[in-house]
Amino acid sequence: MELFHGVNVDWLGKKWYFLAFSMIFSVAGIISMSMHWAKIGSPVPLSVDFRGGTQVMVQFNGSPDIGAIRQATEAAGIKDASVVIYDVPSKNEVLISLPEQTNESALDQGRQQIQDALNAKFGSAFTMGNVEVVGPTVGKQLEKQAGLATLYSMLGMLVYLWFRFQLIYGVAAVVACFHDTLITVGAFALTGQEISLTVIAAILTLVGYSMNDTIVVFDRIRENLRMSRREALPDVVNRSINQTLSRTVLTSGLTFLTVLSLYVFGGPVLKGFSFALVIGILIGTYSSIAVAAPMLVAWQQWRGGQGKITSLPAAKRARL
Repeated sequence: MELFHGVNVDWLGKKWYFLAFSMIFSVAGIISMSMHWAKIGSPVPLSVDFRGGTQVMVQFNGSPDIGAIRQATEAAGIKDASVVIYDVPSKNEVLISLPEQTNESALDQGRQQIQDALNAKFGSAFTMGNVEVVGPTVGKQLEKQAGLATLYSMLGMLVYLWFRFQLIYGVAAVVACFHDTLITVGAFALTGQEISLTVIAAILTLVGYSMNDTIVVFDRIRENLRMSRREALPDVVNRSINQTLSRTVLTSGLTFLTVLSLYVFGGPVLKGFSFALVIGILIGTYSSIAVAAPMLVAWQQWRGGQGKITSLPAAKRARL
């Protein structure tokens, strides 16, 4: 199915607008992450998965009184507990979080302390729900492993594209993926949402999705290079992007509708995961056109080609 017939958009002619757009959101995210770092010691708010601590979900029979709950926890000797309404107020759910503890045994006691404090204040007017207990040591390990997983995935894709195309193709694709990851994490910092393990899974998913979309564009560029060796490289790249535009809109559009449905109807459990995918799908599709392709042209022009086609090495042509 082809949605656009005879489209002829000069994408590379708009590269400075694309650069300004990327710079604005990237810098805004970096500033927000710097502010979080100065305040909480982390570039983004981290969930209990990474920072360690105890989280208890409590559902009340009626509308919960946040002030009374805080008074009950403080009276029981629980200091600096976070008490917030969870999801929509009509569900009468409250999320109680205890700060990170250096003593592992204190984490296990936290749930019982919260239950005892609420029993003394509210009797049987509540129900204990999901409980998460993560020690600080485990949280640090998970944080390190999450960062390494993202780094290794990008390095693996760089090696693959180096073998499959040329090194510059791999570098351009990895830069585009880094751009997508930076803006997505920056969106979490700007909105104050926590990064959890499910969010890391979403970020790895969008890295693969962005890379796949970039490879489709690069593959069409390579095909057109073989057929139009005398044509200026910017013209080949523009034509290649226009030829894959229908495929990009169809696949990215349908995927975006799916993750948007998850974000709207998935509830608080999937909120972070779906938010990362909503931002990632939009930025990943954008970067394939506005970051990876212009970077490829800029590199060839910097090498002295002045926009003319540079043929693939003979060994590469034989392998492809």
